[in-house]
Amino acid sequence: MSPTPPVRRLRLGLPRRVFSQVLLMQLAIAAGVAVLATGLFLAPLGDQLDDQAMRRALAIAQTTAQQPQIVRDLRGTAPEPDGPVQKEAERIREATQAEYVVVMDRQGVRWSHTDPERIGEVVSTDPGQALAGREVMEIDDGTLGRSARGKVPLHDEDGRIVGAVSVGIAYDSVRARLIHAIPGLFAYAGGALAVGALAAWLISRRVQRQTRDLAFSDIAALLAEREAMLHGIREGVVALDRGGRIRLLNDEAQRLLGIAGEAVGRTPHEALGEGRTADVLAGRVTGTDLLTVRGQRVLVANRMPTGDGGAVATLRDRTELEQLGRELDSTRGLIDALRAQDHEHANRMHTLLGLLELEMYDDAVEFVGEVVGDHRATAEQITERIQEPLLAALLVGKATVAAERGVALWVSDRTRLPDRLVDPRGLVTIVGNLVDNALDAVAGTPHARVEVELRAEGRTAILRVRDTGPGVPAEHRELVFTEGWTTKEPPAHRGRGLGLSLVRRLAERQGGSAVVGEARGGGAEFTVVLPEALAEPPPEPALTAAVNTAAEEESR
Repeated sequence: MSPTPPVRRLRLGLPRRVFSQVLLMQLAIAAGVAVLATGLFLAPLGDQLDDQAMRRALAIAQTTAQQPQIVRDLRGTAPEPDGPVQKEAERIREATQAEYVVVMDRQGVRWSHTDPERIGEVVSTDPGQALAGREVMEIDDGTLGRSARGKVPLHDEDGRIVGAVSVGIAYDSVRARLIHAIPGLFAYAGGALAVGALAAWLISRRVQRQTRDLAFSDIAALLAEREAMLHGIREGVVALDRGGRIRLLNDEAQRLLGIAGEAVGRTPHEALGEGRTADVLAGRVTGTDLLTVRGQRVLVANRMPTGDGGAVATLRDRTELEQLGRELDSTRGLIDALRAQDHEHANRMHTLLGLLELEMYDDAVEFVGEVVGDHRATAEQITERIQEPLLAALLVGKATVAAERGVALWVSDRTRLPDRLVDPRGLVTIVGNLVDNALDAVAGTPHARVEVELRAEGRTAILRVRDTGPGVPAEHRELVFTEGWTTKEPPAHRGRGLGLSLVRRLAERQGGSAVVGEARGGGAEFTVVLPEALAEPPPEPALTAAVNTAAEEESR
């Protein structure tokens, strides 16, 4: 025997596709609204038809009671089936298509009725309110069944109540009108449902295109993966809407930009302030791998527009890479300096060897003395005027590199800088960038020269670097401090256009300034002012001794 195949159980439930689910939900909503609207319309319709029937009955009764002939016949004749009151009441009933028109006297005796045999009998319902002078509208059960009726008093010429008139409208006619109105209502409801179904189908198709026919579970999974990816990657992501406002910031972007999630809903300039970083994010600066500086970080930004009119910007932290690049530059500078020294040393050793071979011993001694004296004089000159070891070592190395490149690097006679710097490394960065920039500017020019002046005025450090290069045009004197702006070809390992920007940022961070102007005799002159760059000088020994002596005397 062959094995019995497993029984598959049918599982009923919503379809997985978003298109089908949205369509079913929209159809259910449209059908529910149609049924609810029809029910809400039918609920008061019966009451409205009842009210119309009662008012019609009351109007017929009022018209009948206003005929003076009925009052005269009521007084002058007896209640008979062939009497004038019966004839007139039947004429009115047939003309108005009422169910009955009953005229009664003050005792409630009928003078007219649809059934002539009931004339002369007392009415089945209480006529007290009508005989008391009040008009009555009601739906009640009488001898002719359920009806909408109206009762009014019957007055004589003197205004006395001599009887009452009761008019009834068959309730079956009211119900027939209600039933007759239902098909039309259902037709309108069906039309509204068809329009709603069409609108639901169109909306579902649009949702299908926008969601690419994914299931809700797939969309939820994609959103969860998106959140995990955005907040897990080590790259800043900033999304902007079509109005230029930030709509998404991942954790890395908040860290790199130094802002929190409250920036969502604001423009980059509102969240970051004016500057190149905000301009790059807003799209005012275009290009790829744009360099910008935010605080102490060097960032590489790329911005790509999206199909809805917004944009997505990515940010990469290039601070470490930039530091490595600068260290590489420093290493290359040191290698160049060592190469220059080696080359110069080899030439001098060859010269010394030649003098010794020629047995010109006195000339050899004099030559060695001059070489050692020149080097000692240069180093002593710098260290005498600049007492900060890092700065002095930097300028000694830069002087060697400058000599190799055919540039004369001079330290101004006005240079005086004590060993009291608060941030010597920051000043080393500033001086190194300005000297490198000056060496690049004068390279290849005749009589190339770079002059450095460093002096202290109280606790303020003033730095000036002059060169004999082409200078900086007036219209570019602010642009040179902008991140990414340069007139030079970028090296392979990193971009250019950050050195002068960092100089200004370091200066402004210490409350100072960095500007460029024209040097005397042509060329550029960069001036950096750093307030509070030096610590308070230590008290003089004599003054300290005097203070200590005074303190001891007071203690005695």
